Amino acid sequence: MENQRLEREKQFHDAWAAAIDVEGIRVADYFEACTAPENRFILRHMGDVQGKKILDLGCGAGENSVYFAKKGALCMAADYSPGMVEVALDLAAKNGVKIEGRTMDASALDCPDNSFDFVYAANLLHHLPDPRAAILEMHRVLKPGGKACFWEPLKHNPIINVYRRIATKVRTEDEMPLDIAIVKFIERNFSHTNYDTFWIATLWIFLQFYLIERVDPNKERYWKKIIIEHQRLAPAYLRLEKWDKLLKKIPGMKRYAWNLAVVATK
Repeated sequence: MENQRLEREKQFHDAWAAAIDVEGIRVADYFEACTAPENRFILRHMGDVQGKKILDLGCGAGENSVYFAKKGALCMAADYSPGMVEVALDLAAKNGVKIEGRTMDASALDCPDNSFDFVYAANLLHHLPDPRAAILEMHRVLKPGGKACFWEPLKHNPIINVYRRIATKVRTEDEMPLDIAIVKFIERNFSHTNYDTFWIATLWIFLQFYLIERVDPNKERYWKKIIIEHQRLAPAYLRLEKWDKLLKKIPGMKRYAWNLAVVATK
């Protein structure tokens, strides 16, 4: 069953990769736009990556690897989808940087112990049969003091769960958003863990897309649209983000955010 699930994931992402135009990807936006709070949080905890070895796990189109390579890191872009690895290598070439590309299963990494200063993963774990196995693999391949940096969707928010039921053509049938209890597992296995959650009041932007702008969620990926159109969305997002900061002070409210971001030190 697990192999069948991974094969479905590979086929979905290979098909998506075939439709990606790397010319339209603005790499910096995925880390520096106001609507990328998860990566802005991660960057604050990563520090200087110059000369550091980074495994970009579940690399997708390669925005992450290319961003870090531009900052002077030595990046390996790894994905279960060969198509996505090829897109990542193409994006790197278009941006004038070199990265290594590898096809790998995140739950059984073909890498030696203590190999990397950072393992970075964006929107990967919820596609896997066993996210905890991948987290343990991240720990294994990190050098002592190295950091696992990742962000993922959570399963608790009712608005996002409605969106997921509608947007069936832009997501895989097997993906399963995480329970915030995964943080406890991470804390047990790493020496130090920083985490935060993002998008509560700011999810109004998704409602705006659907109810006001009438954007079909099966034709446009909302989680891409918020990055691509970050300049247009900035005034609304920044106002709503202030409400998010207040809401997250309420006990138990963090679990109702859309995304969880983690930086865990080995």
